[in-house]
Amino acid sequence: MAQTHIELNRTGDKMPLVGFGCWKVEDSDCEETIYNAIKAGYRLIDGAAVYANEVGVGRGINKAIKEGIVKREDLFVVTKLWNTYHQKDHIRPAFDRSLKDMGLDYIDLYLIHFPVPIKYVDPAVQYPGDWIEEGNTDILYERSPIHVCWGEMEKLVDDKVARNIGVSNFNVMALLDLFTYCRYKPATLQVELHPYLQQKRLVEWVQKQGVAVTAYSSFGPASYVTLNEEGKTAKPLLTHESVQDIATKHGKSPAQILLRWSIQRNVAVIPKSMNQERMKSNLDIFEWSLEQGDVDALNKLEMGARFNDTVSYGFDLPLFD
Repeated sequence: MAQTHIELNRTGDKMPLVGFGCWKVEDSDCEETIYNAIKAGYRLIDGAAVYANEVGVGRGINKAIKEGIVKREDLFVVTKLWNTYHQKDHIRPAFDRSLKDMGLDYIDLYLIHFPVPIKYVDPAVQYPGDWIEEGNTDILYERSPIHVCWGEMEKLVDDKVARNIGVSNFNVMALLDLFTYCRYKPATLQVELHPYLQQKRLVEWVQKQGVAVTAYSSFGPASYVTLNEEGKTAKPLLTHESVQDIATKHGKSPAQILLRWSIQRNVAVIPKSMNQERMKSNLDIFEWSLEQGDVDALNKLEMGARFNDTVSYGFDLPLFD
């Protein structure tokens, strides 16, 4: 039987290697989309406060539970702390808001979305806040150090409302710093990862530290066509000749090839599709494998091309430099 889960540090919880990503799913569509994803076999649901669809995500989850398709303990629900809630007194209320919006009693994995503490915005004014506050032209940072933020994240574990905690968009230096003071090591690191941006050294080092890696944007520029110039101009991975040749060889879709490339690195993936047949296809990546020649061909596509880049959005924040 092919490995379908990663065992997380500290808890030993089994995180599915393939989950369903909720980014860019409209809240109005979310209930039915998440419900269909669970019916298709997805057991990991990856969301975030900033996706502005947690109410719909929760409705889809609870509809599937109510109908007996799954039990709550069968699911692995992920959400994320947004930048405007890093201050010590704002972390638990932000977490509780996500719990309430989703109608859940606990979260399986709660992540710091970005290592970027931005000035607090009252949810009554705007939820969950934006990178740049209305009326300003620059990001307004606040003095909320990660070690204080992480201490509050750890309290969520102590209070048994978050089973695991982790980080997203952190680099090695940020992780090294966190390791010097944490009581609970991050269970996972979530980063952009695809053949155009393979981050080989980062992935291997993080995995050696006992931290699982999850890839977002496994299809490269596909999700960024409407967001930045890089997404518009980069050759789509799904139609790249090398990817299509390997897909034809194996009788699989290009999406399956790209997802399989990641899980053969023991890296989890969180693809999104609104199409039920593609939902099922994206799950069908365990009973076959890529040959070394296929992997070598995909590895040659490395370009260092980062599409989820704060600078490309016009922010004066070279976060990944």
